[in-house]
Amino acid sequence: MRYLIRFSYDGTNFKGYQRQDGFRTIQEELEKAATIVNNNNYVKVVAVSRTDKGVHALDQVAHLDIDVNITPYKLKRALNSNLSDEIHINSVKEVEDDYFIRHHVLKKEYHYYINMGEYNPVNRNYVYQHCYSLNVSKMRKAIQYFEGKHDFRAFVTENIVKENCIRTIYEASISRKKDILDIKFVGNGFLRYQVRNMVGVLLKVGTNKIDYKMVKTILDSKVRGKEGSTAKACGLYLVKTTLEDEI
Repeated sequence: MRYLIRFSYDGTNFKGYQRQDGFRTIQEELEKAATIVNNNNYVKVVAVSRTDKGVHALDQVAHLDIDVNITPYKLKRALNSNLSDEIHINSVKEVEDDYFIRHHVLKKEYHYYINMGEYNPVNRNYVYQHCYSLNVSKMRKAIQYFEGKHDFRAFVTENIVKENCIRTIYEASISRKKDILDIKFVGNGFLRYQVRNMVGVLLKVGTNKIDYKMVKTILDSKVRGKEGSTAKACGLYLVKTTLEDEI
């Protein structure tokens, strides 16, 4: 049977989501747990997003195949019992055998958190500790340029010329609660490092290193140039994955 799973994780101590030989990853841990449940027959886990080292997720989604007869409720409990407390399966649902998760994703929502106040050692792995004030007004003007359908080639660190870099961002906004900034992006998909690179240029705007109008110039250039900057992974979260049957 094929199952759809929703899960969350603390990415601090992982090399990232995707399996990499010699490194501890989210995918490897999930596959180990699922394989144990599947009478030690290897189980491949196919997720919709491949988060980087240090990035967290509140709502990651994947599918996997289990050959043993087990209910979704019992599969959830069995997986969680074989996972570390850094990963948690939030829900399990049975789907058709030909269901492929990446064909059903409508939207992904990412948030990036920045601390502008006093350094907080407790949150150092979960909120980027900028610890200086930012020009939030200019950052809000700059982030508007990201909304809509664009070629985001200028915000891809590994710029592969033939790769399709066109994506649509439905919402890009910045909210503030005391000293914490919450930068939100909702789109139909994101390229590797895209969100962190967009935040990186917003930080340059916020620190008055570049004018907010430069963001449009960079975006339109389709070139990863000297103004490029990648924000640290610790402040980034995959917050919500919306599937087509949920609308």
